[in-house]
Amino acid sequence: MSSSPLRNGKVLFGVVVLAFFVLLAALGPWLLSLLGLDARANDVTAISAPPSAAHPLGTTQFGQDVLAQVIEGARGSMFVGFLGAAIGTAISILVGVPAGYFGGAVGNLLNFLTNLFLVMPVLPLIFVVAGYLQGTGLVMIAFIIGLFGWAGGARTLRAQAMSVRSRDFVQAMRMLGEPHRRLIFVEVLPHLYGWIASMFLGGLVGAVMAEAGLAFLGVSDSSAVSWGTMIQAAQQQSAVLRGLWWWFVPPGLCIALVGTAAALINFGVDELANPKLRAASRPVAKRVAARRAAVAAVPEGA
Repeated sequence: MSSSPLRNGKVLFGVVVLAFFVLLAALGPWLLSLLGLDARANDVTAISAPPSAAHPLGTTQFGQDVLAQVIEGARGSMFVGFLGAAIGTAISILVGVPAGYFGGAVGNLLNFLTNLFLVMPVLPLIFVVAGYLQGTGLVMIAFIIGLFGWAGGARTLRAQAMSVRSRDFVQAMRMLGEPHRRLIFVEVLPHLYGWIASMFLGGLVGAVMAEAGLAFLGVSDSSAVSWGTMIQAAQQQSAVLRGLWWWFVPPGLCIALVGTAAALINFGVDELANPKLRAASRPVAKRVAARRAAVAAVPEGA
């Protein structure tokens, strides 16, 4: 089996889906202009209209085009997802890697900070802080999510950094007088890239879902359009009870697809970083066929 995870159909599907939503978020304004759509425009002639040629994904109770809101919402949700994941991953690296590499008083202090955030009720804290800072925009929402979501990743990186620090080549470089800065960035950190990529993808999904949860509870930025605010508006207007499925299904499906895509890519990253997983990922049928062929090749009575 090839060592490239893109050879795996599931991973390739995840990459394609995630790339699609990234492009949708980046090119959203241009696409809306090209299609002549406006996420905030009200069409009084089409109130709660089902999907049609004029409105491919239907309209909301306020006459707003659902397709336009999905495109506009991709920009808000993916922005929060990537920024929140980037902030959380950066803090995890800054705290976890030095804690594992240095040990001693520095490691104990950073480990205490990590444990402090680990025992905090993160989700309620996010809701409380986001509610207190309500209306501050998606940047602040992403910052809050990243600020409270780094501790688990830091704990993992600390353990991995401690393992790499004890290896012979790192010890030899330290005995030769190599500076700590070079050892961390050149010798230790490259061995953690797989873990960091996995953490970032997990943080991306977590941030998108956290933003949707905040919006659903009404503590997100009400002026911004995201998949979460779409679901929240649909819930407020009883779209489920009224059968307006085209209002809440598209944003929910987009969130589910982003989560699925990130999970599939994560499997590929794990497979690439861990040779044991690469060996274990071969189809069972191939292994069974190989064993049967080996048994058949043994002469009778041997």
